[in-house]
Amino acid sequence: MEREQFEHLALEHLDAVYRMAMHLARRPEEAEELVQEVYARAFRPGTIERFEDKSAPDDPTSGSGGMRSWLFAICHNVFYTRIKKQSRQPTSVDSFFDESSTESLPDEAPPVWDQGDLDWEHVDGRLKSAIDDLKDEYREVLMLWGVDGLKYREIAEIIGVPIGTVMSRLHRARKLLADALMSDEQAVEQLGLRFHQPEP
Repeated sequence: MEREQFEHLALEHLDAVYRMAMHLARRPEEAEELVQEVYARAFRPGTIERFEDKSAPDDPTSGSGGMRSWLFAICHNVFYTRIKKQSRQPTSVDSFFDESSTESLPDEAPPVWDQGDLDWEHVDGRLKSAIDDLKDEYREVLMLWGVDGLKYREIAEIIGVPIGTVMSRLHRARKLLADALMSDEQAVEQLGLRFHQPEP
């Protein structure tokens, strides 16, 4: 792939990368710095070859999904590297779950919001607030899945965990979100989200 083509393909996902950065950093200034770092790393010498190797056997010139997932992975890694440097370690996976809970993972993949109807810029403020209140690890998985429409295996590759962990975090995130909104019946009714099944 020529460098000009590579950069053009990467910049097509600038808005999506910024959206993910905002979900992680939650502050515009930090999100902008995060995006700058993502693209600075993406455009370093030798990254084209690494991207093409990672995309094989798929043709990296034909599908932009591989580029988006690759940029999301860089964004995830940069963000959590900064957290570690600031001595603010992310919550451990073990603490995500109450061992006394009787909940189990569903046999089937849970539904995702209909991508055709969900415009994040116009999502009800009550839903945004409930999502913002989630822990970073829950919120990241929920947004990659529900807003960016990624499959479980794509999310697993981006954040570097098994698919089962992605499903567990997503299941927990959706339950916490539902619990937060359930107290406001008007909000639940007005949100009117439709669902469809994603591929694992």
